[in-house]
Amino acid sequence: MDRLIYLAMSGAKATLQRQDQLANNLANASTNGFRAELQAFRAVPVRGDGASTRVYALESSVGHDPRSGPVQTTGRALDVALQGAAWLAVQALDGTEAYTRAGALQVGTDGQLVTPAGLPVLGDGGPITLPANAAVDVASDGTLTTRVGNDPPQPAGRLKLVTTDAPLTRGDDGLFRVEAGELAADPSARLQAGALEGSNVSPVETMVAMIAAARQFEQQMKVLQGAEQREQAASRLLSPQ
Repeated sequence: MDRLIYLAMSGAKATLQRQDQLANNLANASTNGFRAELQAFRAVPVRGDGASTRVYALESSVGHDPRSGPVQTTGRALDVALQGAAWLAVQALDGTEAYTRAGALQVGTDGQLVTPAGLPVLGDGGPITLPANAAVDVASDGTLTTRVGNDPPQPAGRLKLVTTDAPLTRGDDGLFRVEAGELAADPSARLQAGALEGSNVSPVETMVAMIAAARQFEQQMKVLQGAEQREQAASRLLSPQ
């Protein structure tokens, strides 16, 4: 009986975790550059004294969906859509280097190039600072050119674009990192200026997955209820008359 309870209980818990991940994906269906989180179930034996006869079902994230999202032309000079496997390097709140595909760049009050969340965008030499009231052009390789009034164009640095074959891990802040720490700039990485990449989450597929998870949770609850009813019936049979 306890084996049945273990299976149903751990399965229900894992299904709730899957619902949380699906809900997070759905909430970010319109977030620029968002990568859908993938989920999978795995079986983990319960360790203890004696033989391992009980197994938990756990929900585990197996990474993110690497497919690119749809690209929409905006015409805004500081909007950039990363192409292929390229990532944009930014400085996270903890000071570490992290990577994102969200390309709606802005200029802070101090002239520093930042993300919509206010994180400094990194160039080949660190954070990038632009002249005040400058018009900015972004080349496909990330090179920045500024022009103030009628002055000739001046180079203002180059966005640090990276690519990697190593797995990227999403942090609690929504940024991606590699275990190695930092990646070197890839001169072959390219972007599209005046455009933004949308989320690669499919709202329809995600809603269908949420409905399937809800039905699966209901079935697991029915199994627990059936186990409780059988336990009560057994207690009545064994109780003294």
